[in-house]
Amino acid sequence: MQLEPTGSGPTSPLFPAPITVVRMRTALTRRVSPSIGQCELTHLKRQPIDFEVAQSQHERYEQVLEDLGCRVERLGEEPDFPDSVFVEDIAIVLDEFAIITRPGAISRRGERGSVERALRPHRRLEHIQAPAILDGGDVLVVGKDIYVGISSRSNSEAVDQVRAIVTDYGYNVGEVNVGGCLHLKSAVTALTGDTVIINPDWVVADHFPGRTCIQVDPSEPNAANVLRVGDTILFAAAFPRTGDRLAAAGFEVRPVDASELAKAEGALTCCSLLFDSAAV
Repeated sequence: MQLEPTGSGPTSPLFPAPITVVRMRTALTRRVSPSIGQCELTHLKRQPIDFEVAQSQHERYEQVLEDLGCRVERLGEEPDFPDSVFVEDIAIVLDEFAIITRPGAISRRGERGSVERALRPHRRLEHIQAPAILDGGDVLVVGKDIYVGISSRSNSEAVDQVRAIVTDYGYNVGEVNVGGCLHLKSAVTALTGDTVIINPDWVVADHFPGRTCIQVDPSEPNAANVLRVGDTILFAAAFPRTGDRLAAAGFEVRPVDASELAKAEGALTCCSLLFDSAAV
């Protein structure tokens, strides 16, 4: 948390004490749907998902976020939406506003209402409109650069709409082709403002000029999805060799077990929307 005094000067009935605004990191999450076994799948074969284990792993994930200073805001489970635990796909939250997406899977579009209601107290909302489709997992924000992956879930029309929404706020929007995986953030995520972790077989490093690219261990192709929380990098416990690479590069790392959610093509960034919010 960061304290930001909004004023200074003497205190009296005419000069009240300055208000102190506390900047808090909020993590918006949603409980695992009991129907997660019927999730959408694109690149994986369907396997049985143990709901109780998935729920336990997700609760532990939320606890790690709290341990790292996040205020976790939990949405209730959505039995009619198997993929709804993956809240990242429903919105892109920037400092100035949030963009509600139009998911590529029709079955997921009903998830938007509850996420909109949760974000409305924190951000002004913009919306992606047809014919665009966009999953939040295809959007990587690094500083003022926004990379939008072109995948089975997101298209070029979405890139144009995102660019139109953000251009007046100083953001640069780039289109990135993705192959072999579900989302852009399956292939690359940010470690810092100038460093990313990447699977070069799924996305070309040339899309990120001026940034250092740390490659996943070749034996762990799915390891590029990591979640930065403050100065800590959360990585999937199933990929220890990539975790060792990050530690060797000087990062503070922490493993998180998300093996059941991975069977639903989920990963660490998928399960939360992280953003700063103000509390007086």
